[in-house]
Amino acid sequence: MGLLAWPAARIGAAPAAPSSSSSGVWPRALAVPGGIARLSLGPAAVRPVAHLLQADGKVPLLVVGDVIEWTALVGIALSATPGEASIAVQAPEGSQRPLGYTVAPKRYSEQQLKVSPRTVDLSPEDLARYERERAHQAVVMATFSQPSPQALRMQVPTPGRRSSSFGLRRVFNGQARSPHSGMDIAAGTGTPVLAPLPGRVIDTGDYFFNGQTVWLDHGGGLLSMVCHLSATDVQLGDVLKTGDRVGAVGATGRVTGPHLHWGVMLNRTMVDPALFLAA
Repeated sequence: MGLLAWPAARIGAAPAAPSSSSSGVWPRALAVPGGIARLSLGPAAVRPVAHLLQADGKVPLLVVGDVIEWTALVGIALSATPGEASIAVQAPEGSQRPLGYTVAPKRYSEQQLKVSPRTVDLSPEDLARYERERAHQAVVMATFSQPSPQALRMQVPTPGRRSSSFGLRRVFNGQARSPHSGMDIAAGTGTPVLAPLPGRVIDTGDYFFNGQTVWLDHGGGLLSMVCHLSATDVQLGDVLKTGDRVGAVGATGRVTGPHLHWGVMLNRTMVDPALFLAA
């Protein structure tokens, strides 16, 4: 299921649709809505600071690399309009320079789903609950901590068939809703769910749409979430290694059957988890 299921080249620019030549480097670059742009910031003695400028303020970006070559990783929203875009790179003395890149178009498939009518046409009570949960999770999603992650290649949190891919345009009971903001993995109830990268547990809860959910902070604005769990085996503040148990697959929240919804967030934007996996 999608995150909370909201109701209805210039110099230094990244290529719009990079080839697989970056194999072995994660996340893989794919500058499309829902993808990731890798922007070279060049050499510097200290890690540069970069931001995505939005109407409601500046969003810090994950910058990786070393003194020889720094790279800004930019999560591109599914709602992004294809075309020219830019980030702001801050110099040590405080001045800023823009760095442009191009977002290429991408069309995602459509998926028809049948779910409980109460999870599509919300009652006043359920709508109020959803609004409270949305406000809470907005705070969770704004997490930006240091240090930045040391590794970015992720492990799939649970074995199974990919039953629904990122970006699908979803229609619930004949009504269009937000695109699918994660990867669904078909697995039986009770199948272990493991941490995809080292991280700290920053939120657990049982939410209207997402069911039992755990959020992990991997550093630098890179977060991940696992939803619809039948059991949660961690607590707020726990620090996990890759492969540590988080919980178990279930069918809580708005679902059509047992599965794991896995979401990855970069600079407060849900991006395709597949870009963090080995092909």
